[in-house]
Amino acid sequence: MAPRLRGCLLLLAMASTWLAAADVADAGGGGRAVFNVTDFGAVADGKTDNSRAFLRAWTKACATPGRPTVFVPGAGDGSYLLHPVVFRGPCRGFMEVHVAGVLRAPPGLAAFRGCREWVHFSSVDGLLVSGGGTFDGRGSTAWPLNDCPKKRDCNLLPTSIKLGRVRNATITGVTSLDSKFFHITVAGSHGVRIHRVTIRAPRDSPNTDGVHIQGSSDVRVTDSTVATGDDCVSVGPGASDVEVSGVTCGPGHGISVGSLGRYPGEEDVQRLRVANCTIAGTSNGVRIKTWRGGSHPTAVSGLVFEDIVMSKVRNPIIIDQEYCPYASCRHESEQRPSAVRISDVAFRNIRGVSATQVAVKLWCSEASPCRGLELRDIDLRFVKRGVATQSQCAHVAGGVVAGTLVPPSCI
Repeated sequence: MAPRLRGCLLLLAMASTWLAAADVADAGGGGRAVFNVTDFGAVADGKTDNSRAFLRAWTKACATPGRPTVFVPGAGDGSYLLHPVVFRGPCRGFMEVHVAGVLRAPPGLAAFRGCREWVHFSSVDGLLVSGGGTFDGRGSTAWPLNDCPKKRDCNLLPTSIKLGRVRNATITGVTSLDSKFFHITVAGSHGVRIHRVTIRAPRDSPNTDGVHIQGSSDVRVTDSTVATGDDCVSVGPGASDVEVSGVTCGPGHGISVGSLGRYPGEEDVQRLRVANCTIAGTSNGVRIKTWRGGSHPTAVSGLVFEDIVMSKVRNPIIIDQEYCPYASCRHESEQRPSAVRISDVAFRNIRGVSATQVAVKLWCSEASPCRGLELRDIDLRFVKRGVATQSQCAHVAGGVVAGTLVPPSCI
């Protein structure tokens, strides 16, 4: 009996030794190679660690030319317990992972030693994850161990699904449930589509961002529903040519750029479009957030937020260059202003109901005032009838205003 594996690094090291013989099924007569994880020993009993079986199926499929499929069948009321795994390329063909069943992460953090991700796709060119199944991160078993909301130097919990250094990848038609940390992270990747996914976690779950994008280009998040305890979509350093459209967001913290400016060497954020979204019951609507302090300026430019409906959102439109969520921030009033430069940001046709009287808050950096802001056709009414909404501005170096403006512009 092989010793029990601990952590994703050991799983990776042993993956090459797990090439076992397996039957290859024909998918509907189409000649496509299908690798059913149950043929490699996977058991949907919610107890057996299926990491080896899944990696055997992946490794066999990865070595197959064409368009091979790793198939995870539905299992009635059962689920596949899956310890941290890295599905690594490059592969000989375009990889499909068809998840019809429920994958369940291990409870707590004991199985994640050395791993910051649960399911990690790495260095793959050509990937489709689909099938209508569920990735259950079992976050409630780990959220009490998350100290990040309280202090700067905290222990990061594992992300449920990571696309790392992938190209031409699509995730569609699946559900991510109760991630321990971020639900889906896209990092160092190009040509990613996240379409018609459902992401769910309780309102009070910490740091459970729905989709986080950083160091990546040509990424689209479309026609999806995100209800979580943090940002529905967050766009971090090094993201460019990103589109978020048709997303229903709430509860959560809204759709955010940032946070930025905390670490040296952060890359710029360029060309983001957020459009045709509905944001309801969130603490923020569309937001740019940067940390106070820092001497390495990052640039944020070419952002458009348009055709967005707000419903009882606390901060529908907000630029916050004094961001610091920790209790220690109250004692850091002498800290330098943010070094992040914000320019060419447009807010167009944003309408609905604000849960606070200040519906537009543009708090820019004293060290680098915002330039080239645009407010056009903004109609945000206060939840209490008869009380007008307001705008607040700080360190905004002019801009363009046009059309309906409720509240009146402070630019």
